[in-house]
This record gives sequence, C-alpha cells and structure tokens, in this order.
Amino acid sequence: MKINNPAGRLPGVTGPQDVTGSKPAAPPQGAGKGSGDTISVSSLANQLHKLESSLGDVSVVDSARVDAIKQAISDGRFAVNSEVVADRLIASVKEYLLSQKN
Repeated sequence: MKINNPAGRLPGVTGPQDVTGSKPAAPPQGAGKGSGDTISVSSLANQLHKLESSLGDVSVVDSARVDAIKQAISDGRFAVNSEVVADRLIASVKEYLLSQKN
C-alpha cells in the first residue's frame, strides 16, 4: 500500500500567500519577529521515506503466474476446484464480517 499525500504537503502547512493585494500578509499568530523556529526530521522519518520509495518498485502482480494460467486456460488444462473456491469465499466473507464489527 502506498501512502501518499495528494497535495504533496504536510498537514497544517499552508502554501504560498497571495501577494497581489495592497496589504502585506500578516504573520501567523504566535510567530514573533525572528522567532528562530526549526524543524528537524527524525531518522525514522528518513527510513520511512526510503521504504516508501522502494515500495513503488515492487510489482503487485506475478505476471509469470498470470501468463501460465492464461496458457492453461487456452490449452484447456485449467481445472477449477469448486470446493477450494467455496472454502476461500466463505473465509473471505467471515473476515469481512469480522472487520465490520470492529
């Protein structure tokens, strides 16, 4: 799963101010002149950023398996085990219902 901020900004951080008006933009409340506020990013945040970048390269679909199944279907060798399908369907419905209770 990729976690992404669609606006590309951190929550609570505002973008550029409109400077076309006649009055200058007022500083945010509590921001004094030369307040010297600093922001530091922890090493954990750096690790998370690297992990997120590397997850973008991971393939979600096993294309070799998909191709093998397509070929088996084309050749008429693909057999569906209805008992397995039914068992997995029931298990997924149970999981879904349990997740809805929480």
